Amino acid sequence: MLVEKKIIGHIPRCYALTPLIYQGGEHLLVASEQKERCVLYGLDGKEEEVIWTEPGGVMTMLQVPETDGIFLSTQFFYSPNDAEHGKIVVVFPKDGRWLTRTLVTLPFVHRFGILKRNGVRYLIACTVKSGQRHKNNDWSFPGKVYAAVLPEDLGAFDDEHPLRMDVIMDNMVKNHGYYKICEDGAEKALISCDSGVYKFTPPEKPEGSWNICRILDTPASDAVLVDMDGDGCGELAVISPFHGDTISIYKMREGRFVKVYEYEKPAPFSHAIYGGMLLNTPVVIIGHREGARDLLIFTWNKEKADYEARIIDHGCGSANVHKFSWQGEDYILSANREMNEVAVYKVNL
Repeated sequence: MLVEKKIIGHIPRCYALTPLIYQGGEHLLVASEQKERCVLYGLDGKEEEVIWTEPGGVMTMLQVPETDGIFLSTQFFYSPNDAEHGKIVVVFPKDGRWLTRTLVTLPFVHRFGILKRNGVRYLIACTVKSGQRHKNNDWSFPGKVYAAVLPEDLGAFDDEHPLRMDVIMDNMVKNHGYYKICEDGAEKALISCDSGVYKFTPPEKPEGSWNICRILDTPASDAVLVDMDGDGCGELAVISPFHGDTISIYKMREGRFVKVYEYEKPAPFSHAIYGGMLLNTPVVIIGHREGARDLLIFTWNKEKADYEARIIDHGCGSANVHKFSWQGEDYILSANREMNEVAVYKVNL
């Protein structure tokens, strides 16, 4: 495996990242979980704009589909113990500036996503917990999952006029993982917590109910579904438990997911996760933030009929990763939190 690494910036405790279509071009957004910058980069790695210098506390950013540069972001989540003022904001460009308005105040909001079904967009948001008695890893108030129809016009929302979101599931201790998947042509979400991995499917109509089913009862921090071996059935790649050190792959056997692979080394504080195509190959990418702090690529070896892991960087401590393409090549963008570096990897499998 050939890997070319390029450090494109330094952001203290860089954490969240997402692609952004803006002014007809593709860009990359990276933000910090601390009171630090959110920066817009070009695909060539050049810093283009600073979106804000604070408040930071960003766990998730995501472009609003079919818009020019408008995106949603969490703010004020500085750690699971310091997120009681968490919210989701709308950020949009106007007259050479970037304006921020509150969409909804949601204490301890950690992940969110936008899912579309039958022409309707839904915002789904996850709180890692719902409250705390003290700031010392208090998990006595389980997290929840909220949902709402996401209106086309987001300009009417602010602190006094927030978007109403309804609880669609509660009692989710250490509600950490969110990943959007497409299954049978439908957009769905995998949400992971101490009681396992759940699949959330939006309703057929806005007045309908979400379909929620638990697909794995193993305590999980994050999960993604990818057909790695090409048999037409997706494998479930799972980090467990919360911020855990175990990376496993599950296959569907007789109607339930069964573990078929476990990475042979402990990977403490596994956190970054991506599942999808890289150089026309289905892969899972995982980074862990303690111990060796490796960035790993998992693939299916057809000759050995087994899964294998390769280290593409060592000591980086990635918090989140994103795959993008530029000039006919595939790249991995990584928020290497433990090194305060924003890095791009050109990988040849």
